[in-house]
Amino acid sequence: MARAVLRAGDHGAGQAAKICNNMLLGISMIGTCEAFALAERLGLEPDKFFEIASKSSGQCWSLTSYSPWPGLVETAPSNRDYAGGFAVAMMLKDLKLAQAAAAASGASTPLGAQAEALYALWDRLGNSGRDFSSMLELLRGEV
Repeated sequence: MARAVLRAGDHGAGQAAKICNNMLLGISMIGTCEAFALAERLGLEPDKFFEIASKSSGQCWSLTSYSPWPGLVETAPSNRDYAGGFAVAMMLKDLKLAQAAAAASGASTPLGAQAEALYALWDRLGNSGRDFSSMLELLRGEV
């Protein structure tokens, strides 16, 4: 299933890498969605924001490979009403695992905790099967 297979370390390191990576992805997508929502409120066209941010310090995978704004990345689930892709329920599961691991290890993950709370809300609002980038709708106030 993966494009690259990398050895993370001893027993359990692969699981640790997965939940840490997915926590980062969940946080990154929320930031990307927030930036699009703010840009829209400030009168900046989504395609112009995308063009600028994708060539600036805000460039990230959530923006340029999986844009939550429809019409900007041809293969993104946002172009299919957020069908397919990585479900909100799966992101929430991984964020819960990350928070449990953080609690068990004594790590501080305040953004991970906030991401879990936002995805839990989005899940409760009936979006568990939609792609996690659909979070844009919540942040745009389309609930």
